[in-house]
Amino acid sequence: MAEKKQLDKAVRDFIWNIVEIHSQLEEIHKGWAQMLGVTEPQWLILMAIDELDDGRGVSGIAVANKLRIHPAFVTNQTKKLETMDFLAREPSPDDARFVQMSLTQKARGEITKLSTKRQAINLTMFDGLDETSLDYLNKRLALIAKNSRLAAQKLSIGIL
Repeated sequence: MAEKKQLDKAVRDFIWNIVEIHSQLEEIHKGWAQMLGVTEPQWLILMAIDELDDGRGVSGIAVANKLRIHPAFVTNQTKKLETMDFLAREPSPDDARFVQMSLTQKARGEITKLSTKRQAINLTMFDGLDETSLDYLNKRLALIAKNSRLAAQKLSIGIL
């Protein structure tokens, strides 16, 4: 029984640590967004496109899936980012009904200007963790994320 209570406490502590980290990351994203003159969701969309683009552009669906948001919201926001000259939107060569998006030179330049500050933020956030520790942590978090998706699905269909 004591072992179960210890596990329950450890899980609660973990969840509250994640809530705190999420809150701090939101503040950091808001700061980056303000420096770029965009909203926090727009900043995250730019970062998702930067992460996902392999040189052929990224679909709105891929961005929506990465950020766990509705594709219509991505479409709305990317149109705004296009008017700000942060994104280029081109019809997909595979299916003209879809759009492939990529960062513009302007966006890449602005993001590059932030790189020194971003590196300093990363060093502060991960102080005390070496590359091996961070790799181990990322693998465990990926497993928890996968298991969390499964748990959420089970809860939504009434299995749990």
